[in-house]
Amino acid sequence: MTGIRALWIVFIVLVITSFLIDLPIGTLWILGLGVTAMVLGITSNARAAKDHTPEKRPPPIEVEPPVTGRWTTLNSPADKVPSHGTHGYGQTYAVDILAEPEGPDAPGRPAFAWLWPVVRRNRDFPSYGAPLLAVADATVVHASDGRRDHLSRNSPLMIAYLLLAESALRDMAGPAAVFGNRIVLDLGDGVHAAYAHVQHGSLAVRAGDRVRAGQLLARCGNSGNSTEPHLHFQLMDGPDPDTARGLPFSWRGVGVPANGETFTVDGSATARAAD
Repeated sequence: MTGIRALWIVFIVLVITSFLIDLPIGTLWILGLGVTAMVLGITSNARAAKDHTPEKRPPPIEVEPPVTGRWTTLNSPADKVPSHGTHGYGQTYAVDILAEPEGPDAPGRPAFAWLWPVVRRNRDFPSYGAPLLAVADATVVHASDGRRDHLSRNSPLMIAYLLLAESALRDMAGPAAVFGNRIVLDLGDGVHAAYAHVQHGSLAVRAGDRVRAGQLLARCGNSGNSTEPHLHFQLMDGPDPDTARGLPFSWRGVGVPANGETFTVDGSATARAAD
């Protein structure tokens, strides 16, 4: 992943520079860098896919849910693998979830805005600020919350901006830009849990801390490559998304919810897991 990103960065820099000054290398050489980066990316993803066929796929690792309350699932490995369209950054079995509280006084999740508003504030979304909990007794190996929570990307104009510019630039910058603020837990036996898009300034733990299942880690935010406040969760076989491979998971009492499926986690059950 690092090498592919480096090729893309050099390609973009040379393309921009070529419009400003005459370079001593030809256009075909510059295009060759971009083509090479594209081919390497496709080849890497295809090679990884061979290790995640149904026959080779390891059994899911059961952990506690990372949230409480009522949530809806997006980009689930229950529907397709890889769930996010790539094996990169250990995302093979990753899942996205959004808070969907119920009740007469519960805040509703804003609908996609076809015309207006172009962006929304994070506090308009019920996921924003929701507690993120440890899925097992573990050691914190990475914890960051210095990146800002940007405005939503849930209108046609902002989705176009995300797809045509922001996502590519974040991908070239690496996992810190893609995941935004993130927490990585070492669960033991080579298993690591990653939480992405953590809220700015919300960390309740730091690297080196020992945590127990159900313990508060941070809060849900909208940092990184994100359209709206939500939790991106995944298991992987190492602490570094650049080199780790994804591992299948199952949430105790929930399983692996499918796309569009709503599930509820009883807070008292999570509290008992932490006792």
